Amino acid sequence: MAKSFAERMIGAAMLDVATYEEVEADVSATSQAAGVVAIVAVASAIGALHGGTGAIIGGIVSAFLGWLLWAGLTYLVGTKAFNGTATWGELLRTLGFAQAPGVLAVLGIVPVLGGVIRFVVMIWLLVTGVIAIRQALDFDTGKAILTALIAWVVIIVVGIVVGLFGAAVMGMGALVH
Repeated sequence: MAKSFAERMIGAAMLDVATYEEVEADVSATSQAAGVVAIVAVASAIGALHGGTGAIIGGIVSAFLGWLLWAGLTYLVGTKAFNGTATWGELLRTLGFAQAPGVLAVLGIVPVLGGVIRFVVMIWLLVTGVIAIRQALDFDTGKAILTALIAWVVIIVVGIVVGLFGAAVMGMGALVH
């Protein structure tokens, strides 16, 4: 019998391989994975003291774009470079649930401990992400780590290029006015 949404979130956070296998195989769990992404985005916005509707909506949009990009890149790297076997949907589901520990980012609002909590959650998210990639792509942990690192570097490079392009466009816009 399939686990509930909450049980799946807890299982993913507790690094339960069976939970990752379950959500990987359950094509109806993509909406649940999206729910995890949304909940974590709101928790992160609150924990980072970025209250307000605009910040929360922006955080959710950003979280969804990041999730889609992360799943797409890990799919491409994992299947093309390391011969993993997965679909983009399987990576969306496993990586969505891998964000479950991010709910604890809401505790980032706690004075003094907030920074420590956010750091611990970040490390936890790295671990759950590697497990999600490993289980979805059906290969070993070493290939999962390499897949995650390569995809992460691509995201960083794209972010820098987009940032530089945006700054150049804004600079040219200032010249026109």
